[in-house]
Amino acid sequence: MCANAEVMKPHAVLIPYPAQGHINPMLKLAKLLHFKGFYITFVNTEFNHKRLLKSRGFNSLDGLPDFQFQTIPDGLPPTYVDATQDIPSLCYSTRKTCLVPFRNLLAKLNHSASSGSIPPVRCIVSDGVMSFSVKAAEELGIPIVLFWTTSACGFLGYAHYRSLIDRGLVPLKDESYLTNGYLETEVNWISGMKNIRLKDFPNFIRTTDPHELMVEFLMGEVDRAYKASAVIFNTFDELEYNVVNDLSSMFPPIYTIGPLHLLVKQIPQQNLVPFGSNLWKEDTECLLWLESKEPRSVVYVNYGSITVMSPQQLLEFAWGLANSRRPFLWVIRPDLVDGGSVILSYEFVNETKDRGLIASWCPQEQVLSHPSIGGFLTHCGWNSTIESLSCGVPIICWPFFAEQQTNCRFSCSEWGIGTEVDTNVKRDEVEKLVNELMEGEKGKEMKATGHGVEEKGRGKPQAQMVLLT
Repeated sequence: MCANAEVMKPHAVLIPYPAQGHINPMLKLAKLLHFKGFYITFVNTEFNHKRLLKSRGFNSLDGLPDFQFQTIPDGLPPTYVDATQDIPSLCYSTRKTCLVPFRNLLAKLNHSASSGSIPPVRCIVSDGVMSFSVKAAEELGIPIVLFWTTSACGFLGYAHYRSLIDRGLVPLKDESYLTNGYLETEVNWISGMKNIRLKDFPNFIRTTDPHELMVEFLMGEVDRAYKASAVIFNTFDELEYNVVNDLSSMFPPIYTIGPLHLLVKQIPQQNLVPFGSNLWKEDTECLLWLESKEPRSVVYVNYGSITVMSPQQLLEFAWGLANSRRPFLWVIRPDLVDGGSVILSYEFVNETKDRGLIASWCPQEQVLSHPSIGGFLTHCGWNSTIESLSCGVPIICWPFFAEQQTNCRFSCSEWGIGTEVDTNVKRDEVEKLVNELMEGEKGKEMKATGHGVEEKGRGKPQAQMVLLT
């Protein structure tokens, strides 16, 4: 039973898309709203709720009198694999099956409110790609804010999928268009994305199928963004000014509320500390290892929670790192290699044992802000990109899918803090880019640019706190 003060609080229900890179920023936003006086219900899928309990402890999601965790099913068959589910299947399933259990959960919450135990639901903050929640909000007559956890430039890329189709640029005529230079075609009619190429758009459009599931799914999610009370992004105006300007002319009120990880650091969180979002158990010993390294000497390598690569690509990255002779911290998930387990040769392990550390998962924000980190080899997921920007750490980009391609383009060409590895990765290129990043002239330029962006990002969060009232 809640105290009267808690019953009087506005009640926000937050629901992320059920993948690591979406849960992370949504939970940060939940903590910030809680700090600003909201009663919070945070909704995970049953599958991810179990994974969080496994990674963080049986009592880690017990909640507080004014901050609770609830679950809904994701509609997929049960699995005990400790990995993100197949993304197209997950998108299809959430779109088709999640509205009813979400609607039932809201009814249950409001029934509890009628007895005075919790406040009635006053608003929904939904992941942009869980937009079935728009209908639920309409039925209750309450505001809904869509939180697109992508970069703003990534979202703008999705927003123009339909116009690319209407202009006949996609779908591709045949498979040869993937390799014959066609993807280098420049698109020059999007004011917020000057000189963008087809290859820089979120990569689901690289298809010959006019009914490709992910293209249709994302166009539908973008269309429903027009119905939202507001759309928010984990970015800041100085970083994506032209993009945000462009989006503001197309959609409901657009707000930039990031970098969220810096905002969260500004609030007291004593009771919220146990509420973490990592779906894998963190290896914190890597922080002790970093303490033994020189400032700006270590290359951090992490391809995020979804990226998979071939055994050959793993081998090329491994020997590129080894041949660079640089200290490195490499996060390798058990499911990183497509269709098999991760196997690194004895020769590689022996060659790098004095300067390399391999971890299964880590507290990335703490790693990137550690003084010993000098560069980041990344898949260019948005959380990783904005965390790097906020720490002034330059990046080597190896985008895997979705809007990571767009983040890579902007990091390298617009923000000047990154350089790109070819998709068909070769060890010589990795070695060269790592050494250039750590000690070359281009690396020095990227570090200087990164620190400039870092200062702008660090100056923004305090001003953005007003948006969370």
